[in-house]
Amino acid sequence: MQLNHDIFGHPSFDVGWLLPEYFEDNKKSRDLIERHHCLPLSIRSNRLVLAISDPNDLTALEEFQFNSGLHVDPILVDQSELDRVIEKLLGDEIEQLDITEEDEQRLAGVETSESERPTDDAVVNGADDAPVVVFINKLMTEAIRRGASDLHFEPYETTYRVRFRIDGILQSIKTAPVGLGPRLAARIKVMAKLNIAERRLPQDGRIKLRLGNKKSVDFRVSVLPTLFGEKVVMRILDSSAASLNIDVLGYNDRQKQLYLDTLHKPQGMILVTGPTGSGKTVSLYTGLSILNTEERNISTAEDPVEINLPGINQVQIHPKAGLSFAEALRSFLRQDPDIVMVGEIRDLETAEIAVKAAQTGHMVLSTLHTNSSPETLTRLLNMGVPAYNIASSVSLIIAQRLARKLCPQCKELEQVPRHALEEEGFTSEMLAEPFPIYRPKGCDNCNGGYKGRVGIYELLQMTPEMATQIMAGGSALDLAAQAKADGMQTLRESGLEKVMLGVTSLAEVNRVTKH
Repeated sequence: MQLNHDIFGHPSFDVGWLLPEYFEDNKKSRDLIERHHCLPLSIRSNRLVLAISDPNDLTALEEFQFNSGLHVDPILVDQSELDRVIEKLLGDEIEQLDITEEDEQRLAGVETSESERPTDDAVVNGADDAPVVVFINKLMTEAIRRGASDLHFEPYETTYRVRFRIDGILQSIKTAPVGLGPRLAARIKVMAKLNIAERRLPQDGRIKLRLGNKKSVDFRVSVLPTLFGEKVVMRILDSSAASLNIDVLGYNDRQKQLYLDTLHKPQGMILVTGPTGSGKTVSLYTGLSILNTEERNISTAEDPVEINLPGINQVQIHPKAGLSFAEALRSFLRQDPDIVMVGEIRDLETAEIAVKAAQTGHMVLSTLHTNSSPETLTRLLNMGVPAYNIASSVSLIIAQRLARKLCPQCKELEQVPRHALEEEGFTSEMLAEPFPIYRPKGCDNCNGGYKGRVGIYELLQMTPEMATQIMAGGSALDLAAQAKADGMQTLRESGLEKVMLGVTSLAEVNRVTKH
């Protein structure tokens, strides 16, 4: 089955394609669409054409076949595009940000100086804060609509700035009167159930924003005292927006097969590494969703729990209460587990327990913060994990980055001389056949020529030769050379491959992989 990215962007796509009975007269069918996130398009030769993001979802296919009385022809489409169209058709569009001149005047009217800071009682009771409430609510809904991952509320000496992180890049969205900062921070702290009287120490909380009757989005809130007031960062944790379909994450065929083969081993350890915001959680949960069957007991320890998956036992870490990753992992091993996921290996104690679990018949998944796959092995050695334990427990290491995808509607060809391509790392084999190179242009449907992100991966497999290198005390350079000899594609090479396919630009690959 071929992935059809453009089925909903095609000019001929129209609501009229849809079977009217699935939206107007049949509530049960509407429920089917919302529950399975599949979209019936048309009937062709007594067969129902169904847009679906997961071709392995046999339950969905069977239910649509049973309810329609027709054979089902599934068409594989991108989950984010499918969700977007379903939300539009079912009338659940999120309102767009519209801060009017009247809103600006009302905000200016509640501006306050440091000496006129509102009392805690006034903030709790919402005195004079209706404009602030409207302002923050509109920013939160707009961030969701535009696919932002974080909101930054930043106080400075003469300005107050609001920025969104969209596709990994921060963008200024709005400015507010500088004296309004305390009220904005206080309002967010009230929503996150934080102590509004505490302005000297950092605080962390959580907000659940309901959008309609069936959708809600969580925000992880971090408040940090700075020189000119409290900076607030809100991370959007939208489980419904995370695509757990391995076919759309960006793995090439060899990488995808290696990941799947390792996942289905009876025991071992898979480590995903990369900086914050590089998509490690989605990679891990994609693997867990593949393993999530009735026959397996899966437990996870996370800080925080970002994606909810039915059928998986998820534990929220509470270090202050004594529930650390190591403590949770010990408890898991007394709960008859098959699969264990540890949010992050931060210390020797957690690493040793994870290694023990991987050596005693369990599949362990976890993350580390390193720059490349070979450096992950040296990081474990530096933590104090014995070399023989690493060689016998680690099965696969995935280093990854997220690169912005070029907007398919406005990307334009770029002429790059052959010698420049060679300097960028393209090999003679890559340049044997000509291929187009695109650059961003920018249009109304994208962010500066880019729209969405795709993963760039480096997969290091534990081979007998690699195990020998580890046991011999090889350096990161020695391990990298062995990985290349074993056929590993580096992050840089994976990025250049995406350039050859027209998925992203050379400038973007340089941004995320060039050191």
